[in-house]
Amino acid sequence: MVGLDTLEDVAQAVSECTRCELCVGRTNAVPGIGSGKSGAMFVGEAPGRSEDLRGRPFVGQAGRILTDALEKAGISRRDVYITNAVKCRPPQNRAPRTGERASCRRYLEDEIRIIKPRIICVMGNTAMNSLLGGGGITDRRGTLVEQDGTLYFPTIHPAAVLYNPRLAGVLEEDIKKLFSILRGGEGSGGTGP
Repeated sequence: MVGLDTLEDVAQAVSECTRCELCVGRTNAVPGIGSGKSGAMFVGEAPGRSEDLRGRPFVGQAGRILTDALEKAGISRRDVYITNAVKCRPPQNRAPRTGERASCRRYLEDEIRIIKPRIICVMGNTAMNSLLGGGGITDRRGTLVEQDGTLYFPTIHPAAVLYNPRLAGVLEEDIKKLFSILRGGEGSGGTGP
């Protein structure tokens, strides 16, 4: 299957997608938004209720946490590309199933190919499973991981801060480190485990 050529093409295809049963219960499909100007692309799990209603990723409570962490790192949200591994909200915000992730995989691959990020920030275990084939986020967070010629930077999902507010500092520290690496600072010379 030939990939899509523009982010607008991806957004259109996502909005019309019926590849899995998640399309039945959605209000809106949720393609990625933003730009790759900063060199970073952020990939989360799947849309939540607010995202499903508005058709945009990370616009609810977790989105506010992500935006705050970006601002504390001196980065505007509009300068990063933000998307999810799955483009439709799973019922009751459950974790996306393997088949649902597989159904959306091509859209995510197209977004990566079009944006050409220098580093993909993988937020949470579902995104980690989708992009890096598994492993725990706790063991790999805050490090660069190279796989198939692409650099990844795993971190916690912003929603984790909702359940454990002490994790806000962890997320903020990781985001600052990510942009330090992108600017050629700390940790830019190697990869993690």
